[in-house]
Amino acid sequence: MSSKRRASPAAEVKAMSNPIDALKRTFADAWESVESGWQRVRAQAADALTRFRRGARELSPARADDELASPGWGLLASDVIEDDRRVVVRLEVPGMSRDDLDLQVIGDTLVVSGEKRYESDDIRGQWRVRQCAVGAFRRVIPLPVPVRAEEAKATCRDGVLRVELPKREPGAPRSFRLLIK
Repeated sequence: MSSKRRASPAAEVKAMSNPIDALKRTFADAWESVESGWQRVRAQAADALTRFRRGARELSPARADDELASPGWGLLASDVIEDDRRVVVRLEVPGMSRDDLDLQVIGDTLVVSGEKRYESDDIRGQWRVRQCAVGAFRRVIPLPVPVRAEEAKATCRDGVLRVELPKREPGAPRSFRLLIK
């Protein structure tokens, strides 16, 4: 017979619950980490997420039972850079040319609209994956300072739209330090 004394039922339950509580805490911490990372990804990508609607000129094949529909959302990633003279906006527009795009400066925003069309080719078969969005879109990009829209210049090369917008008031990017009271 063993000389070890057996713990009370309440002590055994408590001892068993500690590993369970530890496991619960581990899962809660892991979930919080995943959720925090997802929130950061969503915040960074939110502006790039662009809705594509079926356009009038879209030549996408009719949806058949064995084909996948074009996704209604796509990413049009952008960079906004400010120096002492201008604001430069670069927007990825893969598969589009300057004829597919329309630019407007409205207030303190650059509005890029256009249409990405389906490019048909001679490949026949069943769609397995279709991730490229097609259709009409409108993307609104906030500008950090007032600009002289009438002097703006735009180019589109290799799937990248580049828009240079001279600042209304030249100067270094503004930075303000706030006092905490």
